[in-house]
Amino acid sequence: MDVEEVADELYGLKPTEFVAARDAYAAEARQAGDKDVAKAVSALRRPTVAAWVANLLARRRPEEARRFLEIGETLREAHRMLDAEQLRAASLQRNQLVGALTRTAADLARDEGQTVGDTVLHEIDQTLRGVLADPEVAGTWARGRLVKVPEAAVDFTAVAPTTSPARRTPPPTRRTPAAAAPSVPQPKRNRALERARAQAEAAEGEVRRLEQELDQARAGRQEAEAQETAATDRLATLEQELTQARRAANDAKAATAGARKAVKTAETTLAKARAAAESAAREARTLEKPQGA
Repeated sequence: MDVEEVADELYGLKPTEFVAARDAYAAEARQAGDKDVAKAVSALRRPTVAAWVANLLARRRPEEARRFLEIGETLREAHRMLDAEQLRAASLQRNQLVGALTRTAADLARDEGQTVGDTVLHEIDQTLRGVLADPEVAGTWARGRLVKVPEAAVDFTAVAPTTSPARRTPPPTRRTPAAAAPSVPQPKRNRALERARAQAEAAEGEVRRLEQELDQARAGRQEAEAQETAATDRLATLEQELTQARRAANDAKAATAGARKAVKTAETTLAKARAAAESAAREARTLEKPQGA
């Protein structure tokens, strides 16, 4: 059994179908003696409705998903370079595409018989914005394997006006002296840039810390699941041994009952034989007496 193939199939199912199918695959792997595969399959988590709808979009509309991912790369690069003009252009595309793709995803889900309410629509929107902001989320979404809605994405446009204002063109009716062209003093712009970078580093540090906590939690979960699997296997073995012991006890009980019946029959037969022997002995003694005595 290939875990990747199983995962790809499972995340294509509706959330309501996920758990039963996952557990069936895990049981099949366990029966085949492949505990590692069983553990890996059991560790797959059921997606939320919004995550499943977003996955459905990536699976059913790969070309639109590819273009969306490219815009995400452009946004992240512009954010790293603090390019205000590029950020504004990409952000305009982002807002238009997120809205359009959210509606497309909802339509695809409804075609599958899945109800999509306002809450789910909002979560789909948030998920797609997370795809644009986070390359890890983008990679998972591209494979159609998101499990939950990502945290609210950073609004890229909020950084650009402060850190790197766009170049301004003087009005046609008025000439602006060259010395007055910069709208923001260079020292102020540098300080804003330093603050933005410091905030970005702090945010990245917090992300790394949370990722470490997540890794530890996942490791703890895997250990707990391994212990659960071992306990379940041990319980199955003990239940089998108990069944065999009960069967043996029943067989022994039946054998004991048969032996008791045989003893009783033998005792009855022996008593009859003894009575017959005593009767024959008395008759013999009678015949041995002299006549007329």
